[in-house]
Amino acid sequence: MSMTRFLDLVCPAAGTALWSEWLTGTAERSRAAADALIDEWAAAATPSGRLAQHVYLSMDGAGLLFHAQWTSDEAHLAWARARRAGVVSRVDTLVPDIERPGLTRTRLHHSVVHDAERPAGVFVVSTRAAGDVEATGVPAPGLLAAHVHLATDGGRAIVVTEWTDASSHEAATAGDVSFKRYTLYHSFVDDV
Repeated sequence: MSMTRFLDLVCPAAGTALWSEWLTGTAERSRAAADALIDEWAAAATPSGRLAQHVYLSMDGAGLLFHAQWTSDEAHLAWARARRAGVVSRVDTLVPDIERPGLTRTRLHHSVVHDAERPAGVFVVSTRAAGDVEATGVPAPGLLAAHVHLATDGGRAIVVTEWTDASSHEAATAGDVSFKRYTLYHSFVDDV
């Protein structure tokens, strides 16, 4: 099954991109948490300043990854102060004991696209030191593109790579387990 390409999800007007992982433990809990949150988003008024919100399911079933794009950090923080606790508490009622390691605020630094035509089969996400991203996107069989997001704290980068399939990624990384593989589950793109 092919997925949307990452650059199709990028909103040019985004002043900030947010990444947040939720660890649920099982594929069933991940899907239940994602569905509960999607229902919350669908029922609520569109927050001022939110441009897009994407939900990814981890391929190992252990969790979710959220990628949100807002016009600014200030717009997101205003929403978080007013609404986040209510949304999260309703999800936690349905799926208790979700671990949330934290939120990373980023800006898209650069993308390297090797093949814009073939469909992506898997997104691979890793966190690296900001100084260790120069070699990101070196061509490899099955690597379609790499996208580097620098954290606003200056020390880290989130790197999203697109691969034709998981086996191409596995072959290229020789069993490295520092990566997490995801498939896109749902997207909200807000009219602004």
